[in-house]
Amino acid sequence: MKKAALIIQSLFYVLAGLNHFRSPGTYLGMIPPYLPIPETLNIIAGTAEILLGIGLMFPQYRKWAAYGIILMLFAFIPAHIYFIHIGSCIPGGLCVPNWVGWLRLIAIHPLLMAWAWWCRK
Repeated sequence: MKKAALIIQSLFYVLAGLNHFRSPGTYLGMIPPYLPIPETLNIIAGTAEILLGIGLMFPQYRKWAAYGIILMLFAFIPAHIYFIHIGSCIPGGLCVPNWVGWLRLIAIHPLLMAWAWWCRK
């Protein structure tokens, strides 16, 4: 079961990272305006997700990849808060009910952190 969870998590982050390049507008709309160079931040986030997802698949890098995922998810918190602040709707992009934005921040984000922690060994 743990191996399946690890593979799913790895694929999740690799695909999410690739999506930063495929649909950058979705992510750019979530970057708070007080953060500089949003295009570069999007590229860094996508690259980090891809590399950390791949890192999970290698036992010698797994622990550090998991820690990196947890730190990355902490770094994404301002974007989730901003997404809620703008009504959970990016013009021309992702639009969900506001409760979904809160669910992502309060429940899903911590679950993703816990999942990374669980898969670190």
